[in-house]
Amino acid sequence: MSDADFEARLRAGVTAAVRHYWKTRSRQAKAQGARAGQKDAGLRTAVTGGAQLDGFIKLIRDLLVESGLARAQVFLGRRDTVLPGFYRPTKAWDIVAVADKKLVACVEVKSHAGPSYGNNFNNRVEEALGNAVDFWKAYEEGGFASLDRPFLGYIMMLEDDAKSNAPVGVDEPHFAVREEFRDSSYARRYQLLCEKLLRERLYDAAAFLMSARDAVKTGHFREPSTELAFKIFAANLMARGYALMKRG
Repeated sequence: MSDADFEARLRAGVTAAVRHYWKTRSRQAKAQGARAGQKDAGLRTAVTGGAQLDGFIKLIRDLLVESGLARAQVFLGRRDTVLPGFYRPTKAWDIVAVADKKLVACVEVKSHAGPSYGNNFNNRVEEALGNAVDFWKAYEEGGFASLDRPFLGYIMMLEDDAKSNAPVGVDEPHFAVREEFRDSSYARRYQLLCEKLLRERLYDAAAFLMSARDAVKTGHFREPSTELAFKIFAANLMARGYALMKRG
């Protein structure tokens, strides 16, 4: 398969995953709203309901299988993706690959849809940092048995709307914030987060996508940074899978 063919197939997979996200979110919101008869109840379910990101998770599984792992070596679901931590006992990831008792890859997939961005953005940052620090400390302390360094990946999809793209002010009662955060939108802040996660080597690869709510029919998405494109994430993931499977 040529690079162009692979890239086209990958884009089709992401498009389907985006469409699944918005369809599932809309369905969950409508179902909860109908049961409770309250408008805000639907929003709460859309935020907390599961399965929204299953399209991305299954796409990642298929990429790992294509890189040489058996389907039975790639685990989905909270019960089968639990790994030991260092600062906490365990953490359930979105997808985990284990071959010959070696941890090959671990990926976290997150999303953020409006209308609330402020505190939820901070929560996402804290989760991403805390998960990575705990993961690598567990690895350093022998929590995953093998010396082979596993792949750790992070994916974020943000709703593409006026509010997520608008400049946001910051409070500076005592000290100045870093210049890159001044008047930055939440879209820009998520891009900065992913870039810094890579520069600090907290994650081996990261992807950042944005999609509007009306993509429920089209699956349309955009990638604000070419360096955080899903195709680069996929290439890094598969390269690690190939390398570890060849060594094994």
